[in-house]
Amino acid sequence: MAEQKATTAAKSASTPGSRSKARSSDGFTAEEKAAMKERAREAKAQARGQASREKGEADVQARIAEMPEADRAMAERIHAIVAATAPDLAPRTWYGMPAYANAAGKVICFFQSADKFKVRYATLGFNEEANLDHGHMWPTSFALKQVTAAEEKQIAALIKKALR
Repeated sequence: MAEQKATTAAKSASTPGSRSKARSSDGFTAEEKAAMKERAREAKAQARGQASREKGEADVQARIAEMPEADRAMAERIHAIVAATAPDLAPRTWYGMPAYANAAGKVICFFQSADKFKVRYATLGFNEEANLDHGHMWPTSFALKQVTAAEEKQIAALIKKALR
């Protein structure tokens, strides 16, 4: 039995991408736990009425500034694209990452740093309030390694479509 547990542990430790994602006994990584705690703080501040557009902008800028250079460059470009494409979306943090919410306070899109969860790419994601529907299946998140002029056009188009 002990031999079987050791074999199972060895297999899970050698799974691609698992070396930086050590899970605790409750099934969450330290990074996931930190993100959940951050979301709880954000929700409490919002419930207390402490969430304003200016505070959201300051929080987003602070989070972007904390990111490693590659993620920071992408987050800054996405922030600029969202501000130019959808000025009605309010910047705020969501699970400690830059996000953009509609007038009802619902997050439409968000940026997730690759470094935050120790993965190989950043993510631009859209929540269910985003109108990206296309047939019976459509993507709701996009992997990003870099934001070039081509990606900027795609991101702007996705944001416009999300707000239809």
